[in-house]
Amino acid sequence: MFDTGYLAPYALEWFNLLLRWLHIITGIAWIGASFYFVWLDNTIKPPAPGSDLERKGVSGELWAVHGGGFYNPQKYLVAPAELPPELHWFKWEAYSTWLSGFALLTVVYYLNAKAMMVDRSVADLTSWQAVGIGIGSLVVGWIVYDLLCRSKLVQHQLAFGATIWLLLVGSSWVLTHLLSGRAAYLHVGAMIGTIMVANVAMLIIPGQRKMVNAMLAGEKPDPSHGIKAKQRSVHNNYFTLPVLFIMISNHYAMTYNHPHAWAVLGVIMLAGVLIRHFFNLRHKGRIEWRYPAAGVALLLALAVVLAPAPRASADPAAAAGIDAAARFAAVRTIMDQRCVSCHAQQPTQPGFAAAPGGVMLHTPELVSQHAARIYQQTVQLKAMPLANLTHMTDAERAQVGAWFEAGAGTGKAP
Repeated sequence: MFDTGYLAPYALEWFNLLLRWLHIITGIAWIGASFYFVWLDNTIKPPAPGSDLERKGVSGELWAVHGGGFYNPQKYLVAPAELPPELHWFKWEAYSTWLSGFALLTVVYYLNAKAMMVDRSVADLTSWQAVGIGIGSLVVGWIVYDLLCRSKLVQHQLAFGATIWLLLVGSSWVLTHLLSGRAAYLHVGAMIGTIMVANVAMLIIPGQRKMVNAMLAGEKPDPSHGIKAKQRSVHNNYFTLPVLFIMISNHYAMTYNHPHAWAVLGVIMLAGVLIRHFFNLRHKGRIEWRYPAAGVALLLALAVVLAPAPRASADPAAAAGIDAAARFAAVRTIMDQRCVSCHAQQPTQPGFAAAPGGVMLHTPELVSQHAARIYQQTVQLKAMPLANLTHMTDAERAQVGAWFEAGAGTGKAP
């Protein structure tokens, strides 16, 4: 009978690709709309006193030119006198982004939790325990955030912002002590994304519906709904740069693989908020260079802290006793035992249809070709094997390091 089981990882890889593409598309649409409306709110100017616009209830307007046309958006203080026949709701961009993101999280992490989420050097968890912790973090994160928003603390913007930052840093600390660094980062990002979409689904859109329903009933809308919606929308705006970094963080093991990965993420999130604050102020006509300067300074300081420490030079006498061929043979054995199950033309590790990053190591020529990358990922960053799934030892990493530092990577196998 024809065996089609080998097609399952390939089909999953295609599903992964399409979900990731969809997630990026919908995310761009949502973030673009968020950035635009925050810019609009911060840029509109109040109408002239006694003008027709002021009498109509317009609180601000602006003129813009784009794509060869002129635009004149206006914002009403509460609502127009008459509800227009067509009203666009900005909601599906948010919903589609979260749904595609959660589906991607399921395909990449939950269906392959053993490889992608569990790091036994961090916590000895089963796959189901890791998945439960991941999903639980999304629920708990939203509940705590929402309770804080309903407390008196929200009236004090700086204190509230600092508390939310501490909540995220604390969540990062907990998750990095339970899951692999890569999975921990992605779940902090998923927690932020869940908070953002819940703001839309559970407060912003319901509040807008109440205002529309009041107008349809011939009543004056309650302005408090608009005030609360604006507050949550601003929160979402400040969440944007941190969550965008986390979306790409899986490419940068120097961050999530650090012994204090939670603190690294905290610094990067703070830098993102400071830079975003600069642009929000700039839209209001205030140029405060201290905020992006502080953000950039934090990132530069972090780059210095994360720089790999220089390795001690190998003992020349010991190195002289090992010829290049023997050293390369030892490294090839390590690659075969620890890396080739994933990094091969046809990976045997469950859940992988293709070699991660397109890096294949199943021939001597390929090992030499990727020497610098092998050194970076296994010795400097210790990011590979993923979650040390194949149990590469420190002695083996030292062997790889000695091989590379002795002049490997010429592109030719010995």
